[in-house]
Amino acid sequence: MRTGLIIVGIILLIAGIWITVGNGSYKDTDTVAQLGPAKIEATHEKAVPQWIGIAGIVVGGLLTIGGFVKKS
Repeated sequence: MRTGLIIVGIILLIAGIWITVGNGSYKDTDTVAQLGPAKIEATHEKAVPQWIGIAGIVVGGLLTIGGFVKKS
């Protein structure tokens, strides 16, 4: 159980840092126009909001610390 917390915490920490540095993005496709069966679509690359990266760092840090702290 503790090992699982540490692994998940480290993964969240790394992902949070990656997003906060500005490397996290995703693609979003919008339909610009549609006439019958024909569609015109545009694909945009958008950045993941920085607050998600910060939340990942905080939660990942808490899980990692919780995994390393020994219960009495």
